[in-house]
Amino acid sequence: MSELDSLRFPLGRFKPQSDVASTDRMVWINRIASCPEHLSNALDGLGDHQIDTPYREGGWSVRQVVHHLFDSHVNAFIRFRLALTEDNPRVTAYDEHAWSQLPDSLEVDPNVSLQLLHGLHLRWVVMLRAMTEADFGRTLNHPENGPMSLDRMLQLYAWHGDHHVRHITALRERNNW
Repeated sequence: MSELDSLRFPLGRFKPQSDVASTDRMVWINRIASCPEHLSNALDGLGDHQIDTPYREGGWSVRQVVHHLFDSHVNAFIRFRLALTEDNPRVTAYDEHAWSQLPDSLEVDPNVSLQLLHGLHLRWVVMLRAMTEADFGRTLNHPENGPMSLDRMLQLYAWHGDHHVRHITALRERNNW
């Protein structure tokens, strides 16, 4: 793995697991449940200069990463709800980079998105824990990724939260913050 790849993907690239057991799902659900707390710990004590530092050259600032996590996870939450209530719904994609350049992503205190993430994950986890095995087999149709099962979505977002929290903790380690 190149140095750039190790900065971009500090936990490695997402690799979905094909054989999924209910115990695997509980691990992933627990990772989603703990994401806001891990993010809060990663942000603890950072000042404005640190919040506006990119996690890598050419990458998003810590502020943008936090806002991106909320943006991405609120979209995931809605996608789960659509897949649970509709038959293979077509979901929309969005331009993550363009969203990261909007004024709220560049200016708003990241604690706003952190607070929203806490509430969002609380609702999401209640929904996830109530899902049946058949529910996790339900699919949605993503314009860039094609059909995706909720099992795969669960894995993706468990990884996604950890991935971005690690961007922040790795930046802190490299800078001795």
